[in-house]
Amino acid sequence: CTSFIPEARAVLDLVDQCPEQVQKGKFPVIVIEGLDATGKTTVTQSVSDSLKAVLLKSPPSCISQWRKVFDDEPTIIRRAFYSLGNYIVASEIAKESTKSPVIVDRYWHSTATYTIATEVSGGLQHLPPAHHPIYQWPRDLLKPDLVLLLTVSPKERMQRIEGRGMERTKEEAELEANSIFRQKVEVSYQRMESPGCHVVDASPSREKVLQMVLSEIQNNCN
Repeated sequence: CTSFIPEARAVLDLVDQCPEQVQKGKFPVIVIEGLDATGKTTVTQSVSDSLKAVLLKSPPSCISQWRKVFDDEPTIIRRAFYSLGNYIVASEIAKESTKSPVIVDRYWHSTATYTIATEVSGGLQHLPPAHHPIYQWPRDLLKPDLVLLLTVSPKERMQRIEGRGMERTKEEAELEANSIFRQKVEVSYQRMESPGCHVVDASPSREKVLQMVLSEIQNNCN
C-alpha cells in the first residue's frame, strides 16, 4: 500500500532498521494490558516510577504520529500497522532491558485479541477454542517475562470513559456499543498462552492496584 499511503514506506523503513534477531537483556520486561479506562496509563507510569524502569508503548512513539492515518484504513492495513509496531518496539525493549527493567503499555496480546474479536463474526461460541495456535505468542517476537491484564466491570469502565471525555478509536466505540465484541476481546485475552495474562482487578484505589501489580511482579520476576 506504499503507493497510496506515503506513511507506510516510513513504517517499513523503520522495520528494516530493526535487527532481525533481538534478544532480551538481563532485566525483566513486564507488559501491562487492558481495555481503555482500566487504569493502564496510570498503572504503567506508577510501576515504571516505582521500579525505576523504562516505559515503552506499542505502537512506539516513532510511528504513533501516523496512528490516525492507519486507523482510517481498511482493517487488514490497520492490523499490519499495529503488528509491525510490536516488532519495532521489540528492538527498543531489547536495547533498554540490558540497562534497566522495562514496562510496556500494550504489546502483542492487544493486537491479537482485537484482531480475533473483529475477524470472528457472531458470538463467543465462534471464537477459536482454547489452546488454538492463534493464541500462541509469535515465535519471532521478543517475549516478555510477565503480562498483566487490568480488568474492571463494564459499568465502571463506562463511568470512567464518560468522566474522562476520552477521544475514542473505532474499536473503543465498538467496545461500548457491542457487548459481544467486548466479551470476545476479554475471552481472547484470557486464552492467550506462552505467556498468558495474569489478571489484576483494577477496581480498587490506585494505591491498592499499584501494590497488587508490584506484588505480581515480585512473585513472577526474579
